[in-house]
Amino acid sequence: MDFLGNYDVVVVGAGHAGIEAAHAAAMLGAKTAIFTLTLDFIGNMPCNPSIGGTAKGHLVREIDALGGLMGIAADATFLQSRMLNRGKGPAVHSLRVQTDRKRYHMWMKHALELTPNLEIHQAEIVRLDVQDGHVCGVVTALGGYYSCKCVVIATGTALGGRIFVGEAHYDGGPDGTHAATALTKDLTAHGVPLRRFKTGTPARVHRRSIDFSKLDCQPGDPDELLQPFSFMTHKPMHNKVDCYIAYTNPETHKVILDNLSRSPLYGGDIQGVGPRYCPSIEDKVVRFKGKERHPVFVEPCGEDTEEMYLQGMSSSLPEAVQNAMYRTIKGFENLEIMRPAYAIEYDCVDPTSMLPTLESKVIGGMYGAGQFNGTSGYEEAAAQGLLAGMNAALTAQGKPPIVLTRDQAYIGVLTDDLTTKGTDEPYRMMTSRAEHRLSLRQDNADLRLTRIAYEAGLATRERMERTERKASETAQLLGELRKAKYTPGVTLNDWLEKHHQPEAQNGLSAVELLKRPEITLSALAELSPEIRQFGKPAQEQAEISVKYEGYLERQETLIRHARQMEETLLPEDLPYEEVTGLRIEARQKLMKQRPRSLAAASRIPGVSPADVAVLMVFLEKHKGNA
Repeated sequence: MDFLGNYDVVVVGAGHAGIEAAHAAAMLGAKTAIFTLTLDFIGNMPCNPSIGGTAKGHLVREIDALGGLMGIAADATFLQSRMLNRGKGPAVHSLRVQTDRKRYHMWMKHALELTPNLEIHQAEIVRLDVQDGHVCGVVTALGGYYSCKCVVIATGTALGGRIFVGEAHYDGGPDGTHAATALTKDLTAHGVPLRRFKTGTPARVHRRSIDFSKLDCQPGDPDELLQPFSFMTHKPMHNKVDCYIAYTNPETHKVILDNLSRSPLYGGDIQGVGPRYCPSIEDKVVRFKGKERHPVFVEPCGEDTEEMYLQGMSSSLPEAVQNAMYRTIKGFENLEIMRPAYAIEYDCVDPTSMLPTLESKVIGGMYGAGQFNGTSGYEEAAAQGLLAGMNAALTAQGKPPIVLTRDQAYIGVLTDDLTTKGTDEPYRMMTSRAEHRLSLRQDNADLRLTRIAYEAGLATRERMERTERKASETAQLLGELRKAKYTPGVTLNDWLEKHHQPEAQNGLSAVELLKRPEITLSALAELSPEIRQFGKPAQEQAEISVKYEGYLERQETLIRHARQMEETLLPEDLPYEEVTGLRIEARQKLMKQRPRSLAAASRIPGVSPADVAVLMVFLEKHKGNA
């Protein structure tokens, strides 16, 4: 082996997790290197050309609030933007954008190239150098050795990757890259518990072969309603493309069912577990037999390409069957497939073998992020990458790590679900997983998280000042609203009639009016023009604070209780075998996972409320004897 460099942090993989990990570590001052199988796929989008979506949009806003790159990159390369769930409450509003796939890759590659303290290497990492249970370096396929204090594994689907298209299957990664098989063997040799997951992607097709007149158009939001992902983006935004919706039909389903035996999913070739919430079209047809059609979202891959992506129709059927299947769909009769759909199996870690900091319990200094940790989705990957990169850098510098809790961020929910509960399938973030989701909105991610990142050294002073200004303006506006009173008379009654409200018999306050579901802050500004002097972010926060005041107060009470449980830390050497009253199953689970806090213990499957009560009594006695 040839010694080629010495680093604080080495990141293995340059997908969405690896990018955020490397950028975060380097920006915290750690000497960092990122390794990728090919520089041409940094920030590649092998699944779909979009960022965000339900709950995923929350993650992107949190990544941005913490000083990450994904939100800024999405704003810089978007083609179409839509706010999902706009007709529902603010807790589930989620931004989603179509991005230009190639431009996104180039933007991210250049961003890494401009990052201080970061070196980029095209090389395959085949082995970790582990001494006395702690990582000391990495070895490349060409025999190069790089020493390091910490390593972040962000291998995506390349780790042990195997491609399936019908009866054909071969070792490989997404989009024609090769698989990383040597590292799987090395991690297994070190005792890292790995399992096999599976995901898939639909075909890419030529735009000219689609009859769009037979499809439903799905435009983006009007330009005046467009919102950026990044709290630092303030330039005007304009949609550039439309998306479309097609539908499968009984004939499509017949082609699939007639050829089901040729699907490696049903023929037994694929052993990995697939994502429940993003099933292949074969799974949809089999599992939902009574459904006559399934939507297919037709989305452009970029401004300078004719490739279109067919979201909702991932498949591992043979190429000839794919041709027949797609061409049964109205508008796809003459479809030209440019890249056939495929399924991919890959290796990932059991995430319960990771700490809440995303450091491995098996190998000290080894962190995991993204699909390596058992998740699916760019946004979940990037969120973990940022946290893992931050903590790897902090550990390398001898500083305490950062743990985000469930009441602080969706990222906290994500990491806690993985490290405490584990997952038996590719994990996907959903708003329903967050018990405090009314407080964890995408619109207040900066107010929740930017100070944490600023104090750690990742968020810039400019970002912190913008967050402080937003908080200050919100407080001022709320103060103005609480003071504003309107007396009965022609002006008030005319305004009430305009907004379909009953005539006032007595004076009304601004807060009383704003609590009415039909009244918006912009409407109230007709009575109180001073409202308009405040920025849109402050207006949004103030309106939500008033309209949901009672709900937010109740949730804050629950958060305070949860925080007390989170702050009741369990000693790493707590002798669970000596805790009288614990059930055998609970004792075994607790001894294996060594939860960080009483709250984390309560979320372990197999640990009951009674077991938690026993632990509380034990801790009180232990505290008294100390």
